[in-house]
Amino acid sequence: MRVTILDYGVGNLHSLTKAIAVAGGTPVVVADPAQAVNAEALVLPGVGAFPAAADRLASAREPLAAAVRGGLPTLGICLGMQLLFDESDEGPGAGLSVFEGRVERLRAECVPQIGWNTLDEPSDTLVEESRLRAVYYANSFVCRPRNLSIVTAWCEHEGDRFPAVVRRGRTVGVQFHPEKSSAPGVALLRSFIREAAA
Repeated sequence: MRVTILDYGVGNLHSLTKAIAVAGGTPVVVADPAQAVNAEALVLPGVGAFPAAADRLASAREPLAAAVRGGLPTLGICLGMQLLFDESDEGPGAGLSVFEGRVERLRAECVPQIGWNTLDEPSDTLVEESRLRAVYYANSFVCRPRNLSIVTAWCEHEGDRFPAVVRRGRTVGVQFHPEKSSAPGVALLRSFIREAAA
């Protein structure tokens, strides 16, 4: 399956493309968000800052959001998960509003959170199939959804409990980096590709 990775124009996507290839997908990196609308499966990577990424999405925001809401299998990773929400305290710009809510700064002294942390109360099939429990984070911001029923796993950093995984239909957001979460992280990507192809 061809897995389209939307490049926001910053950062290194090498580890993500490699992990998707190992997971059995054919990674295709595109810079034009309009090209992502007709993807077989879409990954919004965890690279960059919300305002700059939202600006890159602006030219095709509505058709892209409609495609995701309409069933395009989508995985948002870290920043990519945050772009599935409405807006961010990180700066101006509109997300895709696939999920209702706002992105806020972590309520912790040690920010960013960099390193391994555990998942709490995982119920998402992708997490269960991959047996993912410890995951790798590199984030200063987290999503605060209005409807907590979309949360399928939680995490906690210095007492701040936040969604680690959210889902609605074929759209999944993960605050961590599966491509940096060892073999179980690759297994999650494999499960996403398998689910997208079904």
